Amino acid sequence: MNAQGFLALIARILLALMFLLAGISKFGGLEGTAGYITSKGLPMAPLLAIATAALEVVAAVMLIVGWQARWAALALAAFTLLASVLFHNYWAMPAAQQMVQQLMFMKNTAVVGGLLMVFVFGPGSLSLDRRRA
Repeated sequence: MNAQGFLALIARILLALMFLLAGISKFGGLEGTAGYITSKGLPMAPLLAIATAALEVVAAVMLIVGWQARWAALALAAFTLLASVLFHNYWAMPAAQQMVQQLMFMKNTAVVGGLLMVFVFGPGSLSLDRRRA
């Protein structure tokens, strides 16, 4: 095992952990998630809540184990960017909420950057994708 492969594994786990925990949490509170989605004016909130939770859990596990990791990372990056614009649109919020929402938005853009790095450079040597090659 080399240091680069080990660090790539740690990076994938750290990136995926946020999505895994969020997805599990959404499954535990689908009604609340659907309510939040509805509050933003999006249609089919119950279906979107289930789809969001499933995407987060499934893609996070794929990223952790390194199976189809590039595509999982790209899907999570697109999802995160869209969710950031829809749910952390600090530029359209009252001044009292702007700082926290801008922080959440910027955190998400950093996560998107990390996910795009996985998409571009791959999951590293300690991954199922690498073992098949």
